[in-house]
Amino acid sequence: MVKIPATIKDIAKYTGLSIATISKYLNGGNVLEKNRILIEEAIKALDFEVNEIARGLRTNKTMTIGVLIPVFEVFFNTIVSSLENVLLETGYSIVVCDYRDDEKLEKERLDFLYKKRVDALVVVPTYLKGSDIKKIIKRDIPIVAVDRPIDDFECDTILVNNFEVSYQAVEKLILMGHKKIGIICGPQNIYTAQERLNGYVQAHTDFNIPLNEEYIKFGEFHNMESGYKKMIELLEIQNPPSAVFVTNYEMTLGAIIAINEKDIKVPDELSVIGFDNLEMARIVKPSLSLVVQPMEEIGESVARLLLKRLKGDKSDFPLQKKLSAQVLIKNSIKRVD
Repeated sequence: MVKIPATIKDIAKYTGLSIATISKYLNGGNVLEKNRILIEEAIKALDFEVNEIARGLRTNKTMTIGVLIPVFEVFFNTIVSSLENVLLETGYSIVVCDYRDDEKLEKERLDFLYKKRVDALVVVPTYLKGSDIKKIIKRDIPIVAVDRPIDDFECDTILVNNFEVSYQAVEKLILMGHKKIGIICGPQNIYTAQERLNGYVQAHTDFNIPLNEEYIKFGEFHNMESGYKKMIELLEIQNPPSAVFVTNYEMTLGAIIAINEKDIKVPDELSVIGFDNLEMARIVKPSLSLVVQPMEEIGESVARLLLKRLKGDKSDFPLQKKLSAQVLIKNSIKRVD
């Protein structure tokens, strides 16, 4: 026998409250504490399920946030998890799409999320420009760019101090006596990769150390193999670097594999600074020096900002907030003469 779903009228009958009061509660409004207790008791007893689609049509709110990321990996996964933890406390859910670093798919997934009638969007852009967003997004909903700004588009942006922290990492190597410093960067078209390279270049300029183009390698952020290949290339240069700064987690993993395969002793033969993931610093011997990004703080900051915008508060718009990454020096660096 098919069970007939409970309705708002059944809750009204069970509680003795008006439909208006129950509707107000179900749509996120404030009701008297005693009424809230009665309604929640009825919902449990009657096994009542809110029809989110119907509620979305009535209120023009779906209580969902769309999240668009390049790929599922440690950095973005941690941010999304942190973001979701904050949003869940306020009744919001998230819909996450990755676009696999593909330009066409990035636009298609953005369109998909928008057509799901999400209440706001969190976007980690790679190829997206303001003109692309304006073609797709027709409603006035909050949009927050994360990790990278969106070209020619005014929106809130949460970033990390990539230039400054890259400078600090290279400066530390220079102060330890290194003048032959290699870097494994991300793709040149990605803002974060550019900022990390710029920090490397500026440190060389400030300390009057000539740049050696052979020491600058461009890999792929989400590809461990590219870190492996670029580290091999650096190690096989006729006059190899005495230190290498790897500017991404996946590429750091690949670089460490290359170092192990070549039986290079760290830090006696090569000093290394990697990127992200404190667990890796503990696993690798000697313990790896790292740039550590505030991944959980990024997610929390995005969530708080979204909730503020969803309440209609547009003060300080468009906000560009830059969070601080840290350079953690461990045992993978050696002073050289």
